[in-house]
Amino acid sequence: MPSKATSKVDTLVQLAGQGPVRPRDLDKAGIPRSYLARLCERGVFERVDRGLYRLADSPATELSSTAEVAKRVPHVIVCLLSALQIHELTTESPHAVWVLIDRHARVPRLNYPVLEIIYASGAARTHGVETRTIEGVEVNVTTPAKTVADCFRFRRHVGLDVAIAALKGCLRTRKATVSEILEAARADRIYSFIRPYLEAIV
Repeated sequence: MPSKATSKVDTLVQLAGQGPVRPRDLDKAGIPRSYLARLCERGVFERVDRGLYRLADSPATELSSTAEVAKRVPHVIVCLLSALQIHELTTESPHAVWVLIDRHARVPRLNYPVLEIIYASGAARTHGVETRTIEGVEVNVTTPAKTVADCFRFRRHVGLDVAIAALKGCLRTRKATVSEILEAARADRIYSFIRPYLEAIV
């Protein structure tokens, strides 16, 4: 019969198999936090950043950093280049995780992963947000239509060429309709700017 310690280790490993783990996750599972330090010493776990751990042999994917950010800072909304990656509207891997936060929200401070922070308020922040599960973590991400609109709104950050490519890709793959993109553009207050690009493509 397995000991209580063994069963707790097994439970912790199973928990980490669903995605990155925080000490508070152990509290919910009734596992002492000291287990994390022990398993790190044994090479079973690795410390990704302060308060964030994962299995040492867990395969890293292109979206691992995004899942880690969402685990640490659940209120952020993944946007722009990172959202394009999630929606498979780009083949580029962003150098950082792009997130959208309220203008008055506390700025997330992480040593890793690197963040690119965009600020917005009102409909520009709340419109067009959906939840995706990435590596066992619920991630708030802008919808394809809102991502395209954001790329045009924040074109100085990502480049107008990226915005146009995202618009073409979104329509070609039917991830969003013209009306959905225009609705998102209204929320971003760039309706008059994006409309000529839409008319030229459609």
